[in-house]
Amino acid sequence: MFGRYLKRLARIWSGLSLAWQFVIAGGIGLLAVMLVVGLWVTSQIRDGVLHNSAATTALYVDSVIAPLLPDMRKSQELDDTVKRALDETLGQGALGKRLVSFKLWRRDGTILYSKDASLIGRQIKPNFNLVAAFAGNVMVRYNSNRLADEEDEKERSMGVPLLEIYNPVREPWSGEVVAVSEFYELSGDFEESLHSALLWSWLVVAGATAAALALLSGIVFRGSRTIVTQQAALEAKVAELQAALAQNSTLRQRVQRASRRAAAINERYLRRIGADLHDGPAQLVALAALRMDSPALVDPTTSSTLREAEIAGIHKTLGEAMREIRGICNGLVLPQIETQAIADILRLAVAEHERRTDTKVLLTLPERLPELGTSEKISIYRFVQEGLNNAFRHGKGKGQQVRATTKGGKLLVEVADNGPGFDPARSEGLGLAGLRERIESIGGQFETLTGPGGTRLVITLSVEEQP
Repeated sequence: MFGRYLKRLARIWSGLSLAWQFVIAGGIGLLAVMLVVGLWVTSQIRDGVLHNSAATTALYVDSVIAPLLPDMRKSQELDDTVKRALDETLGQGALGKRLVSFKLWRRDGTILYSKDASLIGRQIKPNFNLVAAFAGNVMVRYNSNRLADEEDEKERSMGVPLLEIYNPVREPWSGEVVAVSEFYELSGDFEESLHSALLWSWLVVAGATAAALALLSGIVFRGSRTIVTQQAALEAKVAELQAALAQNSTLRQRVQRASRRAAAINERYLRRIGADLHDGPAQLVALAALRMDSPALVDPTTSSTLREAEIAGIHKTLGEAMREIRGICNGLVLPQIETQAIADILRLAVAEHERRTDTKVLLTLPERLPELGTSEKISIYRFVQEGLNNAFRHGKGKGQQVRATTKGGKLLVEVADNGPGFDPARSEGLGLAGLRERIESIGGQFETLTGPGGTRLVITLSVEEQP
């Protein structure tokens, strides 16, 4: 179960942003640092306040009682006169109000004087603070009603917080510690001041920690936003690059396929031209050659009328052969279209078709067409030429029309008729296949829409990057 909770926390942690991870981890770290620093600072403040207060009180008490004490090196106990003087001094005035108890110790642990007369003369094992005081140190303990020494029973019964101070008593001329005065001071004001100092120290430490965390978090959040923005921009660039690479790969594959198909189609074109020459002009020329050896020409007895008729037949056959050759050449040779506008090219293709077929074609053009390159112009001319030929051949020339439009940075050219239509999967011959390869090789799209109501051939070319 514990492992499941750890895994859940790990998932939650990994789902947070780097900025929030820093805020949480940094907050915990700074909180730990704040606790360590706060404890150390408050400890130093507490010890400093205690020792300063103890030193001040000890100096005051020492200045009051020192003149009353005899030579402690020679006196092993205090006489009644000194005790009465101490009683009077410690029982009245400001000192009497602050001190609730007072003891004077000898080095062996004997109590030479106490406000509680029952303790005078008792010998008690010296505690740590008493030994340290005889070593010349002012010792202080904030008892807060937790006095543990056996001679402190009266002080414990008071139930109020006290400052227990051990002050070394020195000889004026030698400075040697000859006794130790132990007194208990009411610590109400001290406790209030100490609590206030500790509270303010914690507030300062906490405020400094919070300010540092806020400052660092602001920097981290700003950096995180910059990183997120740059990451989003980088991801967009990577996605754009991947799309471009995919498009380039698709285009490369299309170009390769188009090149292979273009080679095959070119071969088919050559075969068709050869077949057209063989089945048409070549047959007529062969026929004329055979007629050159006819008896009407070689027999000298043949009448001039019959000979002239035979020669006229040969001329007619050769003329038909020449017309067919010119027709084939006209289909292969393009007009000068490199310097012409797209609208003029469309008008030329339509006019040529109308002249050859003696039919009408409806031409629809927008007010302005973009300028394209030579490859695009040749492709458009061949497309319209082949499309109208198919409309005349298969659609009987019914409803022939050519229309050009521009939309969204694209040029659309359409050739349509109202013929019976055809099955594009089976009937797309050499001309349409060649057109498809030609259009796709320059980055365009070729679409065939056909049915009982007619046929539409549509090409789409990009014109955004054309000059």
